[in-house]
This record gives sequence, structure tokens and C-alpha cells, in this order.
Amino acid sequence: MAHGETSQTPDAATRTLIPGAALEPVFVTANPLRDNELFAPATALYGDALALRGADSLGATLNGLPGVSTTTYGPMVGRPIIRGMDGDRIRLLQNGVASFDASSLSYDHAVPQDPLSIERVEIVRGPAALLYGGNAIGGVVNTIDNRIPREPIKGVTGTVDANYGGANDARAGAAQVEGGNGQFAFHVDAFDRETSKLRVPGFVRSDRQRALDGPDAPQPVGSIPNSDGRWHGGAVGTSYTWADGYAGVSYNGYEANYGSVAEDDVRLRMHQDHVAVASEVRNLQGPFSQLDFDFGYTDYEHREIDNGETGTTFRNHGYEARLEARHRKLGPLDGALGVQVSQNTFSALGDEALVPTSQTTNVALFGLEEWAVNDALKLSAGARYEYVKLEPTAGGNEKFAGAPERDFNAGSVSAGARYRLDPAWSIVGNVAYTERAPTFYELYSNGPHDATGQYLIGNPDAQKEKAVSTDLSLRFASGPNKGSVGVFYSRFSNYLTEFNTGRLVDDNDHEVPAGTDDALNEAVYRGVRAEFYGVEADGKWRIFEKGAHLVDVELVADYTHARNVDTGEALPRISPLRTTVAADYGYGPFGARAEMVHAWAQHRVPENDLPTGSYTTLGLTLTYAFHAGASHWLAYVRGENLTNQEVRYASSVVRDIAPEGGRSVMVGLRTTF
Repeated sequence: MAHGETSQTPDAATRTLIPGAALEPVFVTANPLRDNELFAPATALYGDALALRGADSLGATLNGLPGVSTTTYGPMVGRPIIRGMDGDRIRLLQNGVASFDASSLSYDHAVPQDPLSIERVEIVRGPAALLYGGNAIGGVVNTIDNRIPREPIKGVTGTVDANYGGANDARAGAAQVEGGNGQFAFHVDAFDRETSKLRVPGFVRSDRQRALDGPDAPQPVGSIPNSDGRWHGGAVGTSYTWADGYAGVSYNGYEANYGSVAEDDVRLRMHQDHVAVASEVRNLQGPFSQLDFDFGYTDYEHREIDNGETGTTFRNHGYEARLEARHRKLGPLDGALGVQVSQNTFSALGDEALVPTSQTTNVALFGLEEWAVNDALKLSAGARYEYVKLEPTAGGNEKFAGAPERDFNAGSVSAGARYRLDPAWSIVGNVAYTERAPTFYELYSNGPHDATGQYLIGNPDAQKEKAVSTDLSLRFASGPNKGSVGVFYSRFSNYLTEFNTGRLVDDNDHEVPAGTDDALNEAVYRGVRAEFYGVEADGKWRIFEKGAHLVDVELVADYTHARNVDTGEALPRISPLRTTVAADYGYGPFGARAEMVHAWAQHRVPENDLPTGSYTTLGLTLTYAFHAGASHWLAYVRGENLTNQEVRYASSVVRDIAPEGGRSVMVGLRTTF
């Protein structure tokens, strides 16, 4: 791992950040007690490690971490998948609260965040619904920035990142400046990224897809049509800090224009405004020793433009507020209580509207308690209750007339234990029961979904999704050597998923014969019993150290098996067994990393899905770190897929028409001052 990556083991989270980084490496996601003792399997990226993994999307940046894959819809679009779960089962947070967009609705909708604007990413694998609601039934990805400074700043500091290259000739840059007088602090940042079409080895479409296309279909070669794009944005923020806390406000904006790789003439133009307020007060008198408050309001819109004309406009605006209160010890118990309130309104306007305008309101109470029984054993337990109400409005569209209002009471409970075998080894286990209310699109969909080639029909009578999940891991941490191996299992009694009815229909849900241009597979949402289980392992070992010479080896492996219990059929878009083997060499300011990734073929796919082949990629990164005055510099060259392999992710809905990039080289420079 490069400087700024922690994984699994709690002790790993106490390492020091590189000079110029603004955040202390303490896990804050799913851990309101801030004690570096995270029971759930988790990984964090920050500093140099985040810069060296940076890609064109959040999903691509995190892809390959233990248990994490990505949706991908071309190089610009990628939403993280955790243990085979995606969409509204993975909660994407920005500084601990929701930043509303449309990325969970459709695979061609990008997450409106650029990795260059993020200082730290925390990924919690497994159910985090206890603290973040039913939409975190599969896990949480929390991106953290310092747009509201949380610690006193004296003087002026900053960071500048720039890189060029890759398989799509990306030109990307970002800069941030922070300053203060020890009490008042400010933050300003800006970023810009522009890419060309993605180069790929050979045919764009897979062998299996070309056979289905027939001999007369045009077959692009060498690059994916309409895969270019640009996005930019920035933020301003300020805060007042004192010895026992801070309070501040920030604004950030985001603009994007990128192509749909499934439709040569379709562009997506995206805009988001986000306002945040945050405060923390420590060392209080009375029953509560600390209060944390976070609030975010988002106004999001994107337009899908076909041949220069707007077809559908998606809008999502709303707020989320969260208050956590850490109480003083109650006998042996250390814990926190919290309340969370959110409301957002989503609309899809146009001739091909997929869902009605829908308002979702959520109110929740939660609590978490820990008990350090002795030096070896620590226990945790928690519960959450949330009320969810969904209110659709037809807005004059007859196909949504009569859609019923729905409301749900969802509960979650969890328990965990950590037993330290000795100072280096520990065993950690968790068990949780979680409930998730259906989303508006699972209830009310009634329209064409060109991104997946389906006409989707919701189930207005859908019930809550319920799951029992457990995981068990063995962790090791001793000096530079760290590792973890774990197993997980989740069983759903009502897993909401799409089922093809076997009918081919047009955009108005009228049946059409096979072979009709632009025919869609009719699909309905239905609850089934489902199970997910698998294994995750990662570790890093120092195998050589002499003077300034260091050699570390790293291994990451994960496997997820997911199936419909009722039929035995595989669930869609599940990544196969994957392994990453890497060697890191350091000599003073010089560094080198060689990495090999192998993914096995994925033949366990639902009926009518195409399997994916295996692939092996090789990567090489060279770094040089140096100081110039008070500034810290990192120069790097990163080569990916150096053997120019055809790579198609099983987790991508467009894997057979848009593979990953071919051989590429990127050069970059990062400085902090």
C-alpha cells in the first residue's frame, strides 16, 4: 500500500498522513465513538495512495479494493459495488450525509464527484444500515473533504494535482487553498477533467455480441464511440474553530457533459449544487460529552440529449440532516445516540419518463453501545428505527395515474465482538438484521430504460427488503505487516430485483415481434429469496529491509457467490474470483510498484446474460517524492494493462459493447504546501 491506505485492521488507521494532508486517519464512517476500533471490515484511501489510484470515476478509483467492484458505463461512469450489491443497497455519502443524484437509478448516470476533489474515501463493507439507513444494507462509501475546515489553520496551505494520459488521453487538474488565523479558516478548490474517446484492443464488441449482431452490423474497432467527456467544478467553505469544536458552511458545484457508450447520438449534461453545514462540540458538561451535526442540501439535474434535442430531464433535490450525541459512560457502556431526517423529490420529465415525480421522506433514530469487557474482549450492539414515506405525483402523465402512496417502518439491529488473541492477532465477528424500504423506482417504474435495454415496470405492492448478515474475520497487525482474511454471508427473505417477462415491447409497452429495431425486454420488479456469500483477503508483508531499501509484497483476493434461492439461478453482474499480487520497492525518495491482476471467467450468469472471459493485466508505477522548501512533491508515471489485454468486467451492464481501456501510460505531479 502507498502512503495513505488503510485496510481492515483497526491499528492501521493510526498511521500519520503525508505532510500537507488535512485529515487525521481516523475512521469516522460507521464509528461515532471515534476510537479507531471499527468492527466492520473497512478500507480507507487518502494522500499519495488515493492520488496514485485516481481514475475518471469514483467506481474505477475504488475498483479492486477488497470486496469492491464497479458498475462502469464507459470510462466516465462508475458507481461502487460492494460484495455484489449496488444501486440503493450501497449508500454513497459526502462527509457523512447524502448528496442526492440519479446514479442509483440507472447505470449510465455518473456520480457527480471527481476523485481529485476528494481527500479521503472510507468504504465499510457489509450492513451499515444501523447508522445510515436501509439503503446501506450492503455497505457505505463515504467521501470526505475539508471544504468545511474542522481543525484550526494558521497561515496558508494548499494542494495542486495534475495528470495526463491513460487510454483516453485524460487531462485532469485540481487545486485547493486553505488558510486561517487559528480561529477563522477558509477553503477554496477547483477541478477540471477532459477526456477523448477510450482506446481498446481490437473490436469494441465482444465475440459473443458480434455473433448475435449478425454479419451486416457495423463493428467499431480501436476506440469506443461517444466515450469522451468533460466535467469541472469547485467549492468554497469557511468555519470558525475553537479548542472544543468547530462550525462552518460550504458550497460546491459540479458540471459534466459526456457521451452514452450505448447510443452514439446521446449526450448527458449534468449539473449539481450542494450546500453543507457542519459542527462539532466536544467536552460538554452533562449527560452528553460530544455533539456532531451535519446538514446537506442538494439541487441536481441532468438532461439526456438525443441528436441535439433534450429527451428526458432528471431532477433530484432535497436535504439530509444528522445529529449524533456521544453520551458519558453508563457503567461499562460507551455509546452514542442519533437522529437523522431527510427529504428529497425526484422527477423524470419528458416523453420517455421512467418514473413519476416522487417525494421520499425519512426520519430515523439510532444508537450504538460498546463494552470493553477486558483488554482482550470488546462487544458492541446497536439498533435503528426509521420511518419512510413515498408520495408519487402523476403530473398529467396517465401511465402514473393512481400510483399509491406508501409508508414503511423499518428496523435494524446488530451485534459485534472483537477478541484479541495477542497484541498482533484478533478475531472480529458481526451479525445484523436489516430492513430496507423499496425505492420509488422499484415501486412506480413504468417506462423505457434504454441504458439496460428494458421496459421497467415497478411493483407498487412491494414489501420491505429483509436480510440477516454475518461476517467473521481474522486480523493481523505488527509494524509494517498487516493482513486480514474473512468470510461473509447474507440471506434476503425479500430481495427486490428485475425479472424479464419474456415479452419484447416498444417505448409504449406494446408488444413487438423479435428483430424489431429498438425492441426492449419487458421487466418487472419482484421480491425473491436470495443469498450472498464469499471470502475476502488482503495483506502486506515487509520481505526485505536493509538501509534505505524496502521491499513489500501485497495480496488482495475476493470472491462473491450470489443466487436466487427460489430458482438457484445466479444473480446478475457479480464479479468473479479476483486476485491482485503486487510488489512495492522503496529507496529513499524513489518508489516502484509492479502489480498483476487476474480475474477468472464468470460463467454463473442469469439466463439471457452473456458470460465474461478471464483476463490478466500488468501494471507498473514509478514515483519520486521530494521537498522544495516547505512543499512536498510527488511525481509519478503509471502504466496500466501493459500487455494490452481485452478486459470486460462482469459487473458492467455494457460489458459486451464497451470494454475497459487498453494499454495506457499516465504521468502526474502532486504537491502539497
